[in-house]
Amino acid sequence: MVAITGGARGIGYHTAKELIGRGHKVAIGDIDEGQLKIAAEDLGIDVAVRLDVTDPASIGNFLDVTEEALGPLDVLINNAGVMPTGHAHEEPDEVTRRQVEINVLGVIFGTKVALQRMLPRRRGHIINTASLAGELPVPGLATYCGTKFAVIGFTEAARQEYRRSGVNLSTVRPTFTNTELVSGTSGAKGMRNAEPQEIARATAALIERPQPFVRVTRVAGTMVAAMKFVPGRVATQLGSMLGTDTVFLDRVDNEARRAYLERIERS
Repeated sequence: MVAITGGARGIGYHTAKELIGRGHKVAIGDIDEGQLKIAAEDLGIDVAVRLDVTDPASIGNFLDVTEEALGPLDVLINNAGVMPTGHAHEEPDEVTRRQVEINVLGVIFGTKVALQRMLPRRRGHIINTASLAGELPVPGLATYCGTKFAVIGFTEAARQEYRRSGVNLSTVRPTFTNTELVSGTSGAKGMRNAEPQEIARATAALIERPQPFVRVTRVAGTMVAAMKFVPGRVATQLGSMLGTDTVFLDRVDNEARRAYLERIERS
């Protein structure tokens, strides 16, 4: 049985759809009750629970309801996340706080609650959605990058800590993906964004064959891995050539992002 946070839209929704198609029992949690109901109807599932990932008690309730309906938790996908853009010094403190609460604490709390259930059974898999921006810094996403670096570091440390427990821990590291998170942005020059279905398929493959992490897309992931061996000045120049130094700063259509930003402010 698979439980997915942030499952009402975007990558979470498409991951649920992919896993259902592969025969998995799936439950989704999301803070947006209206969209949660729509997603559950579209997916044809019965377990869709309002979830605030910043509250460990809410996560516990989500998993209680899920396990009561579908049986023991096999996989938890900590997918909920938000991505505001802009200059770091102009970012409102509350926006910074919410990113850390949702993107970092939500993952840590979810992992802890799942471990408490999985460790006594000596089986299970926790998959935390990170980002290639958690490996390669992107101007205009300073806080977001920091949160995704944190997700990768936390998951890697926990994976080593529990390596003999029977519980696997992994990260999925997508490139920028065509969901509402990138609305109003144009992407890097010569690089395509991923589609959420690609991330869903990669996550499903990770469940079937656990490994520490998977990067998506293969081209973007290879580039990010290679950049770690490139001198800093050269990496900066390449970023300028690709436009990644401005794509989330000067090239943002704030009007096109307005609906998304207003929604995450209400979350």
